[in-house]
Amino acid sequence: MAPKVRLFNRHFHLPKSKPIRIGLGILLIAGGLLGFLPVLGFWMIPLGLLVLSVDLPAVRRWRRQLTVWWHRDKKSENEAAPAAKESSEQKVESSSSPHTRSP
Repeated sequence: MAPKVRLFNRHFHLPKSKPIRIGLGILLIAGGLLGFLPVLGFWMIPLGLLVLSVDLPAVRRWRRQLTVWWHRDKKSENEAAPAAKESSEQKVESSSSPHTRSP
């Protein structure tokens, strides 16, 4: 079965041949380095690294470290958001206390 790459919760099939996958990854990175030209773009560099990560352990390790970092960062943002919301609600409640006026 051909290797798959998951990107944005979609699975993409890669060629079965290892040399073709490595060549495709190198071509994508090379095209990305020429991203200032029309049609080619800098988006090709991460895509080429993703294709290479199937076969090259060093690139796979970098991809995995980036994935772990990304999910940790998102998790900490999600945990910090409710805490910030609660503290801002407490400030609003304390500042909106009714003031009594003497006649």
